[in-house]
Amino acid sequence: MSRWLNRLQPWGVLLLRLALGISMLYHGWHKVVPVSWGHPFSALQHNALFVGSLGIPSWLGYVSALTEFLGGICLILGLLTRLFAFLVAINMLFAIFTATIHRGYAGSELSIELLVMALMLVVSGPGRAALDRKLRLA
Repeated sequence: MSRWLNRLQPWGVLLLRLALGISMLYHGWHKVVPVSWGHPFSALQHNALFVGSLGIPSWLGYVSALTEFLGGICLILGLLTRLFAFLVAINMLFAIFTATIHRGYAGSELSIELLVMALMLVVSGPGRAALDRKLRLA
């Protein structure tokens, strides 16, 4: 049984990478893409102001939003997987300790799960079905 399951391991890494990438892209979308195109950077500026209101330097709001958005795309494609998984892990640590910790485990549960997924990808790599493998980056 374990031999059969071991053959499925690359598919598990792919599913993990896709789940994390889609989640990051989803959560980063509204932080990067403006509701109206009258001011193309309004969503990024709004996120930076929110991050600044938490007592963190506002410029980290830009970094956070772009990490979620671009990192999500790259994780889906399997491009620079370990780098973006590491950045997502840092992003989730900041989210846990600045925005969700006061709500207890129930409020931090998603961030903790995304953190663990990101760390798993840092350790395991992108898997076989990734651009990293095709471009010989992994």
